[in-house]
Amino acid sequence: MEDNGRLLERVTGPPPLGCGSDRMAAATPTQTPAPEASGLGMDARLDQETAQWLRWDRNPLTSESVKQLLAEGNKEELEKCFGARMEFGTAGLRAPMGAGISRMNDLTIIQTTQGFCRYLEKQFSDLKQRGVVISFDGRAHPASGGSSRRFARLAATAFISQGVPVHLFSDITPTPFVPYTVSHLKLCAGIMITASHNPKQDNGYKVYWDNGAQIISPHDRGISQAIEENLEPWPQAWDESLIDSSSLLHNPSTSISNDYFEDLKKYCFHRTVNRESQVKFVHTSVHGVGHEFVQSAFKAFDLNPPEAVPQQKDPDPEFPTVKYPNPEEGKGVLTLSFELADKIKAKIVLANDPDADRLAVAEKQDSGEWRVFSGNELGALLGWWLFTSWKEKNQGQSNLKDTYMLSSTVSSKILRAIALKEGFHFEETLTGFKWMGNRAKQLIDQGKTVLFAFEEAIGYMCCPFVLDKDGVSAAVISAELVSFLATKNLSLSLQLKAIYLEYGYHITTASYFICHDQGTIQKLFENLRNYDGKNKYPKTCGKFEISAVRDLTTGYDSNQPDKKAVLPTSKSSQMITFTFVNGGVATMRTSGTEPKIKYYAELCAPPGNSDPEQLKRELDELVGAIEEHFFQPQKYNLQPKAE
Repeated sequence: MEDNGRLLERVTGPPPLGCGSDRMAAATPTQTPAPEASGLGMDARLDQETAQWLRWDRNPLTSESVKQLLAEGNKEELEKCFGARMEFGTAGLRAPMGAGISRMNDLTIIQTTQGFCRYLEKQFSDLKQRGVVISFDGRAHPASGGSSRRFARLAATAFISQGVPVHLFSDITPTPFVPYTVSHLKLCAGIMITASHNPKQDNGYKVYWDNGAQIISPHDRGISQAIEENLEPWPQAWDESLIDSSSLLHNPSTSISNDYFEDLKKYCFHRTVNRESQVKFVHTSVHGVGHEFVQSAFKAFDLNPPEAVPQQKDPDPEFPTVKYPNPEEGKGVLTLSFELADKIKAKIVLANDPDADRLAVAEKQDSGEWRVFSGNELGALLGWWLFTSWKEKNQGQSNLKDTYMLSSTVSSKILRAIALKEGFHFEETLTGFKWMGNRAKQLIDQGKTVLFAFEEAIGYMCCPFVLDKDGVSAAVISAELVSFLATKNLSLSLQLKAIYLEYGYHITTASYFICHDQGTIQKLFENLRNYDGKNKYPKTCGKFEISAVRDLTTGYDSNQPDKKAVLPTSKSSQMITFTFVNGGVATMRTSGTEPKIKYYAELCAPPGNSDPEQLKRELDELVGAIEEHFFQPQKYNLQPKAE
């Protein structure tokens, strides 16, 4: 049998020690003390970790695999499994499934939930009245006996054994159903067992706070510490059968689904158009959870249901038809969708990632080519649509000064341009929906209206009753937009062009290099901070002159009078933004979930008849200079994105 470590190597290249756990902000290997710090040699520490593991682990598949590695004296593989405990970050946990403290398995799920439960008990005096919600996707790893469903049941067991009510979905749901349930039922917290669009061997543990948004600091540190203090399984931890007869177990599946789609109907602006629309849609859930939920969303909007890609319609943890189950990767993931669309003469493809919190949209062009819209392009279209529809619905009573849109700092500034012209507010946040969700909640609590939030990684919050990205609502709202445009003989591409003509072209590009070595990443960013001498950032990049630098790792911003960044800073991740004299902006940052150094670049032009082709050429030149002078892939041995 191919073990999980080798599986991971085959898919993503060899991970460092700790079993690929550097791949997540959520799973950085820092918890277990280094051998020197603990006073133990490497062998003694491994002996201690494995002995403790075998005392506590009651899963025969994982415990047997550890015994086998010990019998073989396979220190290299043991080090991958036990080299470092997954650290609980703001993204929760995400790592490969398999045995050991570096991986997602029954025991690490029990330990994590025990810590989380104890932390919640300290934070909420009414935890035993309000309770928590838990759901899961369709992931499974037969070799270790791990699956999202089993992990969800073990998590529920931990809470119920302590007298905490649990709303456990009886079947798979999209991730956004968890934050929706937290807000809707006024619960203390939510847990979603998913690894979203990661490779098939991974799983994750994503956490929401009582405000319905993902956790932010200091909760991650508090939960992490509580996990360390509650590693030994509680007496009933392994007895998952106890939950089935417990009065504390509730199944919210039917009621939450009904309420979600009722709430969604409030964002349907053109029901008559929808009923009469002849537009055909193809939908793929990429072997994930999205199919039946998107079908229900179309029904809620009185749209003809989309044609599902049959080979990808049902959940399959093997993701057999795609190399990566991530619609962000573009056309490679959408091959079967395009084939079906061509067959039924549909011009629009909607693609959710496996946990249905993201959405990709593609449109057949007159040339016969398929155009996959970038996250920034779809963000422009949805932002324009939601503002236009909201304004029309609230004629004469629209209070623009209390109306907001949000996007992350690495996303296109197109919403800022629309806001400036139309008179509503735009705010940018740090990267990730945890920041946008928490900020949206603050604004809503102040009586403001939040119309829309998005990030370039194809994440959209179209309905603020979910304070996170939601690929189900985004899919049906995109479909209504397409149906409405069809009545004006307009395509998405033509409407996007009209938006750029009215508000100014915003040409964007994004890509990444793969790097598994944290030391190399550190060197690359330190080189940028000392480019023109000690503590001197670069003044040029090739022929492009730099006008401003913001470093959200150190907190430096050359544009501010006191040189201090306004947005929150984080020493644990790398992120530098360069503004260029030609109007270009480029950000380089490390990924919180994968071994990547990402970059995002944008050229913004004022409204009017700018030449988009010329802007594209200039942006390509700028990106070429950034790759050559700032990334230096040969020097740092970086792997480019695979085409």
